[in-house]
Amino acid sequence: MGALVGARVKEAVLKRVFGFEIMPAPFVVAHLQVDLTMRELGVSLTEEERAGVFLTNALTGWEPRTNEPLPFPELDDERDRAERVKQETPVLVILGNPPYNGFAGVAVEKEERKLTEAYRKTRYVKKPEGSGLNDPYVRFFRMAERRIVEKTGRGIVCFISNYSWLDRLSFPGMRERYLEASDTIRIDCLNGDKYKTGKVAPDGSPDPSIFSSPEDPVGIQVGTAIATLVRKEDHAPTDRIAFRHLWGQSKREELLESSETDPDTLYENFAPILPLGLPFEPVTVGKDWFDWPDLPNLFPTSFSAIKTNRDPFLIDIDIHKLKERIGNYFNPDLSHEDIAQRYPIAMKTTSKFNARQVRDTLLARGGPFESEFVRYAYRPFDNRWLYWEEGSGLLDTPCADYKTHIFSGNMWIEARKWEVKEDFSRATLIRHIGDNFGNGMSYFFPAYLHPDSLDVTDTGQRPNLSEAAEGYLKRIGASVEDLFHHVLTTLHDPAYREANAGALRMEWPRIPLPGWPSGGAKDAAEILAESASRGRELARLLDTDSDVPGVTGAPLRPEIAAVAVPYTARGGQMTGDDFALTAGWGYFGAGEAVMPGGGRVVERAWTDEERVALGDALSVLGDMAFDVYLNERAFWRNVPAAVWNYKLGGYQVLKKWLSYREQTILERPLKPEEVRHFTDTARRIAGVLMLTRDMVS
Repeated sequence: MGALVGARVKEAVLKRVFGFEIMPAPFVVAHLQVDLTMRELGVSLTEEERAGVFLTNALTGWEPRTNEPLPFPELDDERDRAERVKQETPVLVILGNPPYNGFAGVAVEKEERKLTEAYRKTRYVKKPEGSGLNDPYVRFFRMAERRIVEKTGRGIVCFISNYSWLDRLSFPGMRERYLEASDTIRIDCLNGDKYKTGKVAPDGSPDPSIFSSPEDPVGIQVGTAIATLVRKEDHAPTDRIAFRHLWGQSKREELLESSETDPDTLYENFAPILPLGLPFEPVTVGKDWFDWPDLPNLFPTSFSAIKTNRDPFLIDIDIHKLKERIGNYFNPDLSHEDIAQRYPIAMKTTSKFNARQVRDTLLARGGPFESEFVRYAYRPFDNRWLYWEEGSGLLDTPCADYKTHIFSGNMWIEARKWEVKEDFSRATLIRHIGDNFGNGMSYFFPAYLHPDSLDVTDTGQRPNLSEAAEGYLKRIGASVEDLFHHVLTTLHDPAYREANAGALRMEWPRIPLPGWPSGGAKDAAEILAESASRGRELARLLDTDSDVPGVTGAPLRPEIAAVAVPYTARGGQMTGDDFALTAGWGYFGAGEAVMPGGGRVVERAWTDEERVALGDALSVLGDMAFDVYLNERAFWRNVPAAVWNYKLGGYQVLKKWLSYREQTILERPLKPEEVRHFTDTARRIAGVLMLTRDMVS
């Protein structure tokens, strides 16, 4: 049998399959998986069949073609022998390690470009979305599947690859095809993903890549999986996936120890869910999930978040700093070179942005104008200032319609169709134009829309409702704000999040509505009104522009007053240098991006005084407290564990806020009102946790 492999897997396969001594553990397991499955098929390979080894491009040469001569006759001969194997030999096993980087790689040869066409077509499952099928590893899968299914008619494909194809929106056609083409599908999910789980196992322990080593203890960034696809001669399509998770630092040993164990004792078997795109991993979803309308079917108009591509230049915490930068940019006495020296990112030309041409256009137009400086929801609980200019390209993705619908009294809720993170932390409420929250694209759904005339002097507004939602609300006598606040309540409900955790990662949130679509109006109205009332309280807590009596305004509730109290090591209030945030919470990374640092946080038990003040709130705020330090002298005393670890929009809120305000980044100490903002935010979060504790979906 010819061993047909790409450049990255070649050495590893040679070492194990053909008798070399050393091979990375994942390849050992993959090969043993193949050996085990071959025995299931009743197939054994002779030494002669194992002997054909050629260096070749695994993605091409499977179809007859005319080859151009290569510089060396030996390479010509090697290529020709490899292509004879590809085109004539009945290949039974294809074992590989395709490229792991997920990017839109460009296939050069026509044969390679055509490889993914089969995965772009679907029969029953929803159509692929996004550009994931352009990732190089997908071509290797298609090459292997086509060879085993369409040429030999039986055999095994066993690849260790980026695991994004198991559940993401780009790959439903790929998954549908494998269910039709395979008799058995086994997935060993190796996790180790920086983006989805933060390289942390469910128990909180480290979860490095399977390819970690003493020299590189973290390993590659993306998560990985071993996929074993079996095609029998007497073929019967499968509707089940055999799946197991492997976590932690001992996953390599666990793989090796179980490599020859009966598969029936190792794997969980489940049927992929068709409406979710046939994900190849178990998905937690409530029994009524698909009966509920999703967000776009309630609020049909939404806007994608702003992407500046020039955050350090166009966004600032301090309005006067932003105006100074933009004023210099518009100063005709400063040359392009002057601006490039002061603000490199503003004058960096790319394939989509001609920096000099854009500045020339804006200088000719004149400005800046006061109306172009707008409030900006940069992160949850973190409003800043943005320079908004929609005509030149200085702002990468402006949307004039989006800005039109930002007006006093309107409110927006953030959501996603696809969640990168394992845990759901969406539904930030904002009043201003919004940035992307976390890795991926955020969408913002408003309660109201500006009139279609787009006349910004017209103060009228209309509800952002679908025809079905409008009819539902009219039938039960409720308003768009009742619905909006019910949605907010639902998306923050811990029971709802837990029951539908998998589905919330894979499609737009769906919202349970009392009496939908045609139930009793009286009961539905009462239930919705009760939920909306909680939602209004939740909205005030999430909205940093709103004062919340008892939480941010006097008189404070006793359990709230005990949270995040500004303090100093000497006792008493902060003064002078106490306001300098120098504990190492943030630093500049590549491209002036702010990266989170370790900071200084001290975990401790509650004091007796704190226990008395917190009372029943202890049950939701956690068993331990943190003292969060600005510097060696000053800290916020008693930040409850649940508050410190709280996530919204994909971020650990308080830690993220601190990272941007390290003194080396902010270039000044914190202001007293900013120290107060941290305190207020911690107290708002405590209020959210206590409010959502008793919610019932």
